[in-house]
Amino acid sequence: MILDSLSNFSNYITLNPLFRTVAEFIQTHDLNTLPEGKHTINGNDLFVNATTAKGKTPAEARLETHDCMLDIQIPLNTAETMGYTPRTQLKPQPYNADNDITFYDQTPSQYITVHPGMFAIFFPSDGHAPCISQASEIKKLIFKVKA
Repeated sequence: MILDSLSNFSNYITLNPLFRTVAEFIQTHDLNTLPEGKHTINGNDLFVNATTAKGKTPAEARLETHDCMLDIQIPLNTAETMGYTPRTQLKPQPYNADNDITFYDQTPSQYITVHPGMFAIFFPSDGHAPCISQASEIKKLIFKVKA
């Protein structure tokens, strides 16, 4: 997992061949005005979902992992807390290959807060429980990047 300021995203472009394209997208688009929905950037290997998610309590947010894609999560309008547990500490659960997701019923081992202007990267090894907020709605971007 990585947590940092959007202004530092280019420091991470060597971690994945598609991160350079993500950095270019961030630099050339007004993230706050991106229309809701899926925006394809590089076929099925890289796209961004612009969404408005419902704020959840820590008890409502479920840990999840992805096998094929990694997430770059960027809250736009309010701070978002996300639970975190390394995948090695999660009990095996059924994998949904169609949606590239596994859900867990465990409580996160720790929490991070991502403010507007920041991002969090969750790799396949990172269990994460997004959308924890007292705000009723979280406007956010989720870049899905082939791992």
